[in-house]
Amino acid sequence: MTILTHSSDDATTPDLESRAGPNDHDNLRLWLRLLTCCNLIEGDVRSRLRTEFETTLPRFDLMAQLLRVPEGMKMSELSRHMMVTNGNITGITDQLEKEGLVERVKVASDRRSSIIRLTPKGKRSFKRMADAHEKWIRDLFGGLSEHSRKALFDALGELKLLAQTRLQANEK
Repeated sequence: MTILTHSSDDATTPDLESRAGPNDHDNLRLWLRLLTCCNLIEGDVRSRLRTEFETTLPRFDLMAQLLRVPEGMKMSELSRHMMVTNGNITGITDQLEKEGLVERVKVASDRRSSIIRLTPKGKRSFKRMADAHEKWIRDLFGGLSEHSRKALFDALGELKLLAQTRLQANEK
């Protein structure tokens, strides 16, 4: 059996599936195929965001979270939703605030807290990025038949539910 790890050099080797040997089990091969697909798609999105909008995927993700909650969110809420540390959120928010894309509004009942929300400029900027992002994803998946897309969606939903159930059982 081949032991594989996900390391920082994976970005230079996008086809992780090629690391599997002929004697590796099908579950490992499936895992590597999923990981390869995720890395390829994420790499393309990151590259396009950088070249077309001079931004990063974490900035895009933070703005997407804020668009869904127009009244804004506390840093801790953003951190929880994005599954990153408060420090990461603070750094991204500082940059976006300097560019006039988000604003901090102090919470009257808690002077230590601020609500972060998109500015009108931020909403316009994000809309352009989100429209392009949607087109990129449509293009990337456009070669799949409707049947294949639905079958893949359903199969991944089944895998997600199974993984969540097993992980929750392991936590107990």
